[in-house]
Amino acid sequence: MVKLRLFLLMFVVVFFSCSSNNTNKKITSDIISNPVTASDESYSDENMPVIKFETTTHDFGLILQGEKVSYTFKFKNTGNKDLIIKEVSTSCGCTVPKYSSKPIEPGKSGEVEVIFDSSNRTGKQYKTVTVWSNCQPSKTKLQITSEIVIPK
Repeated sequence: MVKLRLFLLMFVVVFFSCSSNNTNKKITSDIISNPVTASDESYSDENMPVIKFETTTHDFGLILQGEKVSYTFKFKNTGNKDLIIKEVSTSCGCTVPKYSSKPIEPGKSGEVEVIFDSSNRTGKQYKTVTVWSNCQPSKTKLQITSEIVIPK
């Protein structure tokens, strides 16, 4: 299935790059998965959702081993279409994301809460949270850091 998508994507890229029509449409994976919408004249960067996070990093500082801490990353849809968070994945099972899969209208805000469990961990920690959405680019990386100390 992946090979088929890659083949189709390469075909579309070659087809559009060799086309005599000199438009500057952005080629995306949406052309493969939904060619009718992608070829529609209303499909352009101006008609896409845009996810704008207040910050993409957070440092919890020093925390005691065993503590659970959380941080809420806030964002706004600064685009012109509804923003949909499709998935949020983490680099470690010790980090759990919470988010709404409901569409975020243009101009509205949303949140991704990240809960980090420091049990069985020590020292400096770097964890990545990847937010997959219907924006271009489709993924945004968030990072949390902390330094875990063992209680005396």
